[in-house]
Amino acid sequence: MKIISVRFPRYGNPFNSFLSTFRACYSSRNNTSISVKGKLGLNSKIENVKCLDDAVTLFHQLVRMKPLPSVISFSKLFKTILTMKHYSTMVSLFGEMQKLDIPISNSILNIVINSYCLMHRVDCAFSVLPIYLKNGIPFDVVTFNTLIRGIFAENKVKDAVELFKKLVREKICEPNEVTYATVMNGLSKRGHTEKTLSLLRLMEQGSTKPGIKNYSIVIDALCKDRNLDAAISLLNEMKQKGIPPNIVTYNSLIDGLCKLGRWEKVKMLFAEMVNLNTYPDVRTFNILIDGLCKEGKVEDAMEIMRHMTHKGVEPNLITYNAIMDGYCLCGQLDRARKMFDIMIDKCIEPDIISYSILINGSCKKKKMVEAMQLFHEISQKGLKPDIFTYTTILQGLFEVGRIGSAKEFFDEMLSTGPIPNLYTHCTLLNSYFKHGFVEEAMSQFNKLESEIEYTSIVFYGVVINGLCKNGKLHEAHAIFEKVSLMGLLPDVRIYNTLINGFCREGLLDEAKAMLRKMEDNGYLPNNVTYNVLVQGFLRCSKISEMAAFMKEMTGRGFSFDASTSEILVKVISANPSVLDMIPELYSETKK
Repeated sequence: MKIISVRFPRYGNPFNSFLSTFRACYSSRNNTSISVKGKLGLNSKIENVKCLDDAVTLFHQLVRMKPLPSVISFSKLFKTILTMKHYSTMVSLFGEMQKLDIPISNSILNIVINSYCLMHRVDCAFSVLPIYLKNGIPFDVVTFNTLIRGIFAENKVKDAVELFKKLVREKICEPNEVTYATVMNGLSKRGHTEKTLSLLRLMEQGSTKPGIKNYSIVIDALCKDRNLDAAISLLNEMKQKGIPPNIVTYNSLIDGLCKLGRWEKVKMLFAEMVNLNTYPDVRTFNILIDGLCKEGKVEDAMEIMRHMTHKGVEPNLITYNAIMDGYCLCGQLDRARKMFDIMIDKCIEPDIISYSILINGSCKKKKMVEAMQLFHEISQKGLKPDIFTYTTILQGLFEVGRIGSAKEFFDEMLSTGPIPNLYTHCTLLNSYFKHGFVEEAMSQFNKLESEIEYTSIVFYGVVINGLCKNGKLHEAHAIFEKVSLMGLLPDVRIYNTLINGFCREGLLDEAKAMLRKMEDNGYLPNNVTYNVLVQGFLRCSKISEMAAFMKEMTGRGFSFDASTSEILVKVISANPSVLDMIPELYSETKK
């Protein structure tokens, strides 16, 4: 066989440089096969590999055998190592194979490529392709499915799509249903639902027709976009084509419907699923339980849990976590703790989410002693608290006024815990402002702004809100102007915060100017905006202006909230003639 040296690019569009070489190699190569006798009991040895040391030891035994075992034996051993997730070892052993000139196969090369992809080293995965050419081994569709999946895993969406198009355009290999599913899954997981749907339509027109997996990916994407009507329409279209939905399809739809609270439709789908002999699995029940718990219907969720057990589907960790979270959301911490104990009694080990749920519930009830006990129990169980756990404790300590303990806990997190995220820093800043530690809040803000360079409007919104509530309106407005110059778009909440700040200071002209600026930037005032302004006018006895805004407010379908009504009643009590200045309000009170 003629050996051709191929200079391979790091990665991007890897086929541009060697497609011609690829074709030349395959047109001139000789068809040869390697036949080697297997060793008795070798398969049994491979099957009995339990750990990495066993696998490495067996590999070194194989390479010393004379004659060598078949390439199939090496392939089976490598699959075992891949399953054990020892990717770097897998690559290293393959390197030893090459040095010893041991014959390799398409299956082994695909395993090596997969190992590199799972290590997030797609550049190295592409460097394996010339080895196919050197050894006269043809590429197959599995090779490219693996590469495309690996590129998506590194969030190189454009490169993954380009590789797929090149396969089709230059007929390097025929994409199969899995290829399309890999591309569709990669697109949908990154929010490209329209492109995913377009690829499905393209597939319908080609020689490789979509199967249940392809339709299920698109339906799941539509559900996650909360476009349930389109998802159900696609479900019906799929059924009309004689492709029956499976449990994965139904789970996506049920999950989407639960999140929107469309329980009647959930019941209909559930019945349809059972009628088609597609029975709910533990994920189906978990979706229902989680949806009910998030709506506060924990007893209904418990009934579902009892039903699933009756049907022979055992609740798992996710089931118990959902129930515990439901009880905590309802303030029933004791019942959540009881579910935690039942779970342990059933030999289901709690994870960090389980502990975080109970810690959050304890903090919400201001039971910080219990929260801290649970926090210390985490490390005793061999688990590591995550950033959510730390942030929950931090917020809880501030809520009960234990400022010193909160600061110490934050310092501990910086030295031994996970790196604080945006939510953690916002929690810290908000708590400082809430307790009047403005200087400390601003010191932390300035430090974060210089070190981390946050570009989130949420981060700046916390600071603007904190300054306004502490009477630092001028500083808040300065940061608002700075944010605008940075190209960040303030949201309605930030505008409302500043308008409220101006109104409380009696700066009504500035408040109205901020309102108009808000409208000029494409944000319509909401109910909060109008109530804040009306309250400002009432406090300053600007009744005629209040009446004008009230007319605009009611015209847009908004109404007074409790705080506005309370101020209005006080104003009318002190000066009944105010009613004569607001004829619309007067007519409403006489009805």
